[in-house]
This record gives sequence, C-alpha cells and structure tokens, in this order.
Amino acid sequence: MKTLNGTLASKIKGGDFIVMAEYLPPAAADSSAIKTAMEAMGNSLAAVNVADNHDGIGMSSLAASAVLLGMGVEPVYQVVTRDRNRIALQSDLLGASALGIRNVLCTSGNHQTLTKCSDSANVYDIDAIQLVWTVKQMRDKGTLIDGSPIAGKFSMLVGAVANPYLKPMELSMIQLAKKIEAGADFVQTHPVFDVDGFSAWLAAARKDGLVDKTAVIAGVLPLTSAEEAERLRTSHTDLCIPDAWVERLKAAGKPDAQEKEGLKLCAETIGKLKIMKGVRGLHIVSGGKEGIVQKLRAAAGL
Repeated sequence: MKTLNGTLASKIKGGDFIVMAEYLPPAAADSSAIKTAMEAMGNSLAAVNVADNHDGIGMSSLAASAVLLGMGVEPVYQVVTRDRNRIALQSDLLGASALGIRNVLCTSGNHQTLTKCSDSANVYDIDAIQLVWTVKQMRDKGTLIDGSPIAGKFSMLVGAVANPYLKPMELSMIQLAKKIEAGADFVQTHPVFDVDGFSAWLAAARKDGLVDKTAVIAGVLPLTSAEEAERLRTSHTDLCIPDAWVERLKAAGKPDAQEKEGLKLCAETIGKLKIMKGVRGLHIVSGGKEGIVQKLRAAAGL
C-alpha cells in the first residue's frame, strides 16, 4: 500500500485492530439525521461506512460522506456500480477526493429488484472488481480508465466486499484473489453468523496467502429479535444464520430481552473472531439501527 492519509489507512498500516460501523443515509434533504445518527454511534470508531442507496433512495453516499468529514468523522465512501456508468463513477470519485474523502468501498450493490426501487433500470457498466482496479489506477498512475491524466493528487484507500459463504470454496478464493490483485487494500465481509463456516473461508484465504495482501475486516450484525432473524434468513439465505441463534432469540421472550440476547450472541461471535489469525478488524452492520452500535461495543468490550 502506498503512503496514504487518513485514520483507517494509518491503522491498517500500523497493524491496529480496527472497529468500523455502517450508516444507512435516509431520504433526507438536510444533515440533521446524520448528526443524530453519529451521536448515537459514538465518536471512537476508526471509520463509518456510508451506504450507497442500500435498499432504496437515500441521501447520496458522496454527500453524506462529506457531511461526516465536516463533523470530524472519517467516512468510507461506498460506491455501487449498479446505478452509474464509468463516466459518472470516475467523476464522483474525483469529486470525493477534492472534498477530502480518503476511503472508498467498491461493490456491485443489490440488484434493483431486491430493493424498494424494483422498477428502476440498472447500469452495471463495470463490475466491482473493475471499479477497484479503476480507483487503484487513478491513485497509483494518476490517470482515468482511458489513460487521460488527472490534475492534482488523487489519494484513496480502496476496499472491496467478500461473501465468506460463497460456494464452492475454490470460486470464493478466485473472486477474493481477483479483488486483491485489482488493488483492494481492505476487504469487508458479509455479516458472520456461522463462525465455523467463516473460519473455513479464512483458513482457505490464509493458505492461498491472501490475508497477507489485504486487511480482512469481518462483518457482524447484532440481531434484535427472532422475527428479524427469520426475515433475514428468508431474504438473505447466504447469511447462514444458525437455527440455534433463532431458538435462543425466541427463548428470550419479550422484545427487550430478545435484543439483549441478540447482543450477547453477537458479542460471543466477536470474541471468537478477534482471536482468529488473519482478522484485522470488525465492521458493525447497523441495518439502520445506529443506537445498537454503542450497545454492542459495550457488550463485546470493544
């Protein structure tokens, strides 16, 4: 990794254990909701990942990231290739750099039919791997995709997303290797529920030497109820939420007790992830419930 500015880049380079969290911008026309969310999440996170129209229309990730920067919070500007062609993507990346944003997470995004905007058209001009490569070229060579020079210094830490439950394992390792080869400085995983399955994926990545080439940030999602767990198991079968988790949430009884049990389950998972060789940090997936972030950090001793 080249010498890059920013807290997240410094922590990765220094070998620190990283704790990040997710923010889902609402459909808001002012910054008051962002300020409220950041107060709920606390101010000692390494960075906050700003989702890009995750499940429908919200404030743009670029604008929300700029607001966070103005508040003294380091943003990870998330970019999905679903909604923009290569012209718009590069233009927005240049704008992000000019605003002082130093981290970007490249992903293809959920297909529009899985969001609240199912009637919209997608773009997918380039995929997530190609976007990672594009950002790296803009940073390391100072040029756009077509070779045109960039005026000024473009400096950006590049991140990608990985699904540790993608099967077969060989395909999962090929995809991960491609993202790292393209230039991913860090890789953020889907939420971990099945710890054994994640451990097998991480062991394969270690065997292939991939964890030595990037920082693996494991995703965690604190479930607040058995109903939420069942809903996610139906809509996101790849999350591999164990039956035992659902049963423990149900057995807890009342809603507040289920939330506490969900925090306990997630804290137990964090305890196991922290001691795994190759895990460089955690990404707390809030699902729009920013107040849960501080509760989880307290429960897990983060």
